[in-house]
Amino acid sequence: MKNNFLQKFYYGDIPEEKGASGQYTTSHDTTQWPLWEVFIRSKNGLDHKHAGSLHAADAQMAIENARDVYTRRMEGVSIWVVESKYITASNPEEAGELYEPAMDKIYRHPTFYELPDEVNHM
Repeated sequence: MKNNFLQKFYYGDIPEEKGASGQYTTSHDTTQWPLWEVFIRSKNGLDHKHAGSLHAADAQMAIENARDVYTRRMEGVSIWVVESKYITASNPEEAGELYEPAMDKIYRHPTFYELPDEVNHM
């Protein structure tokens, strides 16, 4: 007797009904899931660092998948996920124009300060 009840589903799949081929169809198409950027804060660090990207249906699923993929050895204490479409980046070709105003503020560069000999490794 053939067992038709054993069917493989993946996290996030919601089975609806069997199609004409006898296979279950799902309401989620994983190729349409948004891309999420993952940031992990390590136990020894104070800042979150970019760990990678993944596709997920929503933020909660992105956090759970990021935990499973990027913190398998318990190396993180905090996870941030940001949908990639909300990240805006500067154009590397326009770096000169973008950072040019900072060159006018020479007082921000410690090149003309004299440090006492007691101050090491600065």
